[in-house]
Amino acid sequence: MIIRSILDTDLYKFTTGYAYMKLFPRAWGRFEFIDRNNLVYPQGFAESLRQEIVRMSELRLTREEADFLRQECPYLPPLYIDYLKGYTYDPEEVTIEQDAEGHLHISAEGLLYRITLWETPILAMVSELYYRETGQQPDLELTRSKALEKAQAMQEHGLQVSLFGMRRRFSSEVEDLVTRILCEHGGKYFFGTSNVYYAMKHGIRVTGTHPHEWVQFHAAIYGYKMANYMAMEDWIDVYDGDLGTVLTDTFTTDVFLQNFSKKHAALFTSLRQDSGDPQTFTDKVLAKYRELRIDPKTKYLVFSDALDVDKAAAIKEYCDGKIRATFGIGTNLTNDVGHGIKPMNIVMKLFACKLDEKMPWQDTVKLSDSVGKHTGEPEEIDLAMRVLRIEE
Repeated sequence: MIIRSILDTDLYKFTTGYAYMKLFPRAWGRFEFIDRNNLVYPQGFAESLRQEIVRMSELRLTREEADFLRQECPYLPPLYIDYLKGYTYDPEEVTIEQDAEGHLHISAEGLLYRITLWETPILAMVSELYYRETGQQPDLELTRSKALEKAQAMQEHGLQVSLFGMRRRFSSEVEDLVTRILCEHGGKYFFGTSNVYYAMKHGIRVTGTHPHEWVQFHAAIYGYKMANYMAMEDWIDVYDGDLGTVLTDTFTTDVFLQNFSKKHAALFTSLRQDSGDPQTFTDKVLAKYRELRIDPKTKYLVFSDALDVDKAAAIKEYCDGKIRATFGIGTNLTNDVGHGIKPMNIVMKLFACKLDEKMPWQDTVKLSDSVGKHTGEPEEIDLAMRVLRIEE
C-alpha cells in the first residue's frame, strides 16, 4: 500500500478543502491527470493503480494525527478536523483508463471539498507505481549522500528551504529518507515540509501555500478579470491573515499584479513564483511593492519552479538586499536517486467546476508564465487570453 495515512498529502489539500467547505459547500469539481511527457505505461498499469486507490478507502484519521493537526495547524477549525475523523476516500469518485497505446487517463469528480483531496496522492501513486512496474530501483546510498550534500549546501548558502517533493517522489521510502537527512543536517535552514504526515513523523514544521486551483475556481465563478482579486478576498475571509502566501501565475504574474491591491500587499506576507524567469518576476514584484509604498524588505518571495540548490543560490544572490527569499524544492530532492532514473513530469489540474450539482459545468484553465505550460481546453484558453489581453 503506497498511501498509508490520510495525512500523507500536501498541506494545501486540507487548507483548500476547508475553504471550499466553508464558502462553497455545494460546489463540484473535476480534476484531470496530465502527463507532459506522454509516457507509455506498462500493460495493466491502470488496474494496479485502481487497486491502490481502492486500498485508500481503508484509511482513517488516527487520534495521534488529529492531535497533530490541532496543535500544528490551528487555522484548521475543530469542525474540519472532526470532518476528517469521519472522512473516507471514495474510489467511485475516480475514473482510470489506459488506452490502446498505453497512455493513462485519470479524472476525479464530485464535491470540491472532497475531490481536492485526491490530487496529490494520485500523483504520488502514479509515480511510485511507474518505477516499480518498469523495474527501476533507487540507489539509496547515492540518494543519501546527495541529500546530505544538498543539506550542507543549504547551510553554506544560507538557503531557507521547504521540501515540496511528494507529488513526483520516487517513492514514499525515498521521501522519508530525504526528509530525515534534511532534518539531521539542514539545521535552521531546513524550514519544513509540505507533507503533513512526514512533518508529524519527523517533528518538523508543516508548510503550505495558496494553490492554483483556488484561483482557477474563482475565475469560473467570477470571471477572469476578477479571479485573482476574489480568490485573495475569500482566502482572507477564511483564514483571517493566516496562510499568507499567494501564487501569482494562475493567469500570469502581470495579470495578478494588476489585481494586487495595497490591502493584499499588506496582508499577504509572501508571493510564490512557480513559472517563468525568477529574476524578471523579482523585478516586477519589487516595482509593484514600491508603487504601493510598501518596503519590499518586509516581504518574502517563495521560489518553487523546478529548483535545485544551485538555482536557489543564484536566486538568493539576486534577491539579497532587495527582498527576502525562501525556496520550495521538490523533485530534485525526492527523486534524485541515480541509475539514470528520470523524474516524471505529471500534474493533476482542475479542469471544470460548478457551484451546484445541478448547474452546468464551467471549464477552468491555467495560464502559466512559462510558454507551453498552459492547461485546459484550447477554446477556453483562447477565451481567457483574449479577455485578459495576454499575448504569447
